[in-house]
Amino acid sequence: MFKYTKTTLQKIETIFEELDYKVRYERGSFKSGYCLVENRNIAVVNKFFDIEGRINVLLEILTDFEAIDETGFTEKTLEFYKKIMKTLDKKEKEENKEEVKEEVKAEASEEEVAETKKEETTESE
Repeated sequence: MFKYTKTTLQKIETIFEELDYKVRYERGSFKSGYCLVENRNIAVVNKFFDIEGRINVLLEILTDFEAIDETGFTEKTLEFYKKIMKTLDKKEKEENKEEVKEEVKAEASEEEVAETKKEETTESE
């Protein structure tokens, strides 16, 4: 896991720099908190976000990139990038497990309701 600090934010911004993206913090009515300017490699992030919000938005953008060329990274940046991606993978797996658990609970509840209705119908006949 990583900490939500200014240093972490700067390291993530370095990843963007090495991917030839500029990160700008500006006002705007972004529903998702950010905007990617087409064909210009610019990520515009809501300037009113705190450090945690900025980090989360930049990580979301990173995970949305289809193919990242890691050969352009410095050794230090590559190490940090791999650490972050590993952390995000773990987090995603945990979230998926929780979703599956919730789905199983919902299905079980639906089955109980259907069984109860069936019993009520049988008793009233």
